[in-house]
Amino acid sequence: MTSQTTVDTTGTGGKAPTAPSEQTPDRGLRGHPWLTLITVAVGVMMVALDGTIVAIANPAIQKDLGASFADVQWITNGYFLALAVTLITAGKLGDRFGHRQTFLIGVVGFAAASAAIGLSDSIALVVVFRVFQGLFGALLMPAALGLLRATFPAEKLNMAIGIWGMVIGASTAGGPILGGLLVQHVSWQSVFFINVPVGILAVVLGLVILTDHRAQNAPRSFDVLGIGLLSGAMFCLVWAIIKAPEWGWGDGMTWAFLGISVLGFGLFAFWETKVREPLIPLGLFRSVPLSAGVVLMVLMAIAFMGGLFFVTFYLQNVHGMSPVDAGLHLLPLTGMMIVGSPLAGAMITKTGPRIPLAGGMVCTAVAMYGISTLETNTGSGVMSIWFALLGLGLAPVMVGATEVIVGNAPMELSGVAGGLQQAAMQIGGSLGTAVLGAVMASKVDSDLAGNWADAKLPPLTEAQLHQASEAVQVGAAPVPPGTPAPIAEKITGVAHDTFISGMSLASLVAAGVAVVAVLVAFLTKRGENADAAGAGAGHI
Repeated sequence: MTSQTTVDTTGTGGKAPTAPSEQTPDRGLRGHPWLTLITVAVGVMMVALDGTIVAIANPAIQKDLGASFADVQWITNGYFLALAVTLITAGKLGDRFGHRQTFLIGVVGFAAASAAIGLSDSIALVVVFRVFQGLFGALLMPAALGLLRATFPAEKLNMAIGIWGMVIGASTAGGPILGGLLVQHVSWQSVFFINVPVGILAVVLGLVILTDHRAQNAPRSFDVLGIGLLSGAMFCLVWAIIKAPEWGWGDGMTWAFLGISVLGFGLFAFWETKVREPLIPLGLFRSVPLSAGVVLMVLMAIAFMGGLFFVTFYLQNVHGMSPVDAGLHLLPLTGMMIVGSPLAGAMITKTGPRIPLAGGMVCTAVAMYGISTLETNTGSGVMSIWFALLGLGLAPVMVGATEVIVGNAPMELSGVAGGLQQAAMQIGGSLGTAVLGAVMASKVDSDLAGNWADAKLPPLTEAQLHQASEAVQVGAAPVPPGTPAPIAEKITGVAHDTFISGMSLASLVAAGVAVVAVLVAFLTKRGENADAAGAGAGHI
């Protein structure tokens, strides 16, 4: 008889990660690993699509429902806020009650909320049901990772996560294309109604294929105070990030919410050391690779989502492309993520995550530098090179950072780990949009007046200059109705040149963030508990 020594790197009291209590059958549909992957991919696709597809529908929603610009912003912000605040708690629910049930409830709720949005006749109802979409999406995403972790054996897990990341990347990047087609040829409501048949398919597949997996030492109680403290701290953090562009980063309200957030996180950390079954055992973060994976996911999302935010305005407002054309121009990015994600999974399985992760962030940094060199007349070929390189860089990071976070957590906390991964991405995306947006706004504000005067255009009042600056920040030309063509052409030139200077600086900042992420990538390593992932998995 051989003895085994278990090293406690997770703060679970030295207990080894245990296999799921229910064994996966070796034959048949139920519990089949690859069919499980297809099932969770169908559900996750809805949530990933809604991250970008709705942006294309916003102008049509604004016009149809008579909404203000601030109202339309809350269509996105309400969804994001609910998603980001509840992801970790939702992961804990999966660990407690089983990821199969949590996944199915998330799918049903998400599809139902989508249908309710399509039937809404006021902007208030749209925002309310977008919040419900975010809440149910938060249930669905960590559960999907928990199911993959419990179903696939260790040697196949990276490939599975690679395909899972491919679905998310393709759905995120393909959202503008599908959204443009639906809005242009059907209606804005169809953007939400499309989730209903997808949700029905995911539920049917889930009922037939998914098997409930629960670790033997899964939590049996709820850390209610911990949930409240973490949710409050997350809410204040995300709220401050969302409102900072409106309030200003130096405003007292911004700093008040940031301060309350820091206090909330501090109280949460203190409480977690006292409660018997904490929401997040802080011992998780004794694992340097897991902590590095979370930081890496935040940095990747800042560089990617923040940078991509301006690219869509560049394509549509500077180059004058339709939403569909803009989406098609992003196909190199989508295509490289589709091709690169499973390849990255295979490479990480062979070599470990460090080199692929570092290489991916190097590609991301180079791509963001390349995007900083784009001009108003840059051709599609040059753009495609940088977009493709960005997709190639993101693929190993999406796969590898996910594997590092989930693989370095014990089985009974796989849902919490999945929530951490998704929360890191959402917070990073919000930070990227807000911080790089502030960089863009500052550059435009500093350059616009001088560029306007250099073009010998009629002087603007302070109020007019402020209005013009807001338009230029999204690449639009502030041309008043009835402006003579020669003057309109000059205004358009100034607006686009000023926007390009702002986008260039923001992209350089994103490239710098990616360089920092390269260094963080070297702190990662393969999940020490990865073997537990496949302990109850069937043969593939």
